[in-house]
Amino acid sequence: MSRYDGPLLTRETATALLSARAAGTWTGSLDLGRSEDTVTLGDEDWLWRSQPQPYPGVLKDRTIYIRDGTDWMPAARYARSLIKLVPTPWGVPTFEIDGIKMLPTARESPLDDARRKVALVAPRGKVILDTCGGLGYFAACCLAAGVARIHSFEKNEDVLWLRSLNPWSPDPDAADTGGRLQLQHADITAAITALPAASMDAALHDPPRFGIAGELYAQAFYDQLARVLRPRGSLFHYTGSPNRLTSGRDVPREVVRRLEKAGFRARPELDGVFATRR
Repeated sequence: MSRYDGPLLTRETATALLSARAAGTWTGSLDLGRSEDTVTLGDEDWLWRSQPQPYPGVLKDRTIYIRDGTDWMPAARYARSLIKLVPTPWGVPTFEIDGIKMLPTARESPLDDARRKVALVAPRGKVILDTCGGLGYFAACCLAAGVARIHSFEKNEDVLWLRSLNPWSPDPDAADTGGRLQLQHADITAAITALPAASMDAALHDPPRFGIAGELYAQAFYDQLARVLRPRGSLFHYTGSPNRLTSGRDVPREVVRRLEKAGFRARPELDGVFATRR
């Protein structure tokens, strides 16, 4: 999937552009905080990297816009569900499926959140399994930390499309990744059965919540994770704490029990479970 290489607008950046029109120039970020550009502002359009861009109309809050032909459109799709790229105060975006936020952003950037979790498996020089690639923040942190190779899987084609729009998502084909990121459009519950035994040094498992993807919390899947990890290989499994207040259910503890049955030593850690293959 080719990557989007145009400007990205939020309501905040659009307002800043329009407010600066009389001044003739504006300096700011048009790629969600990755870099800054200075653009020339005319009466009818504005120049971004020598390319004319139309001024946007009224933009919605909590929405990122891309240039589509002659107009601006939300970075969103609706097929089986509504999926959209969502701005955050940190620049680095999150995404939502049917209004459910897929990444924590309340206290820090989703990239910083990913960095803390990735550090638990110490990826430098290792071969890592990334079961549910999402926007690729686990992969980005592994690459920055010197991973030898990361095998990343993403089931949802629309999530892969969001990755192609997001400048913070790592590009498997970029020169600086050096071929270390192998991204596949595949369902990990099926793909993992084809991975060789003891072929991974560590795994990062960030599934959707239990009610959406219960198969990714199942004993059979944990048995497969144990099979593909080398002895003493490490795993971070995001769980959150769904339904704890309403039902008293302790999903992290349930996960710990299943992982131990599969052959791990496991304990709650951060907002999930950290485990080591016995």
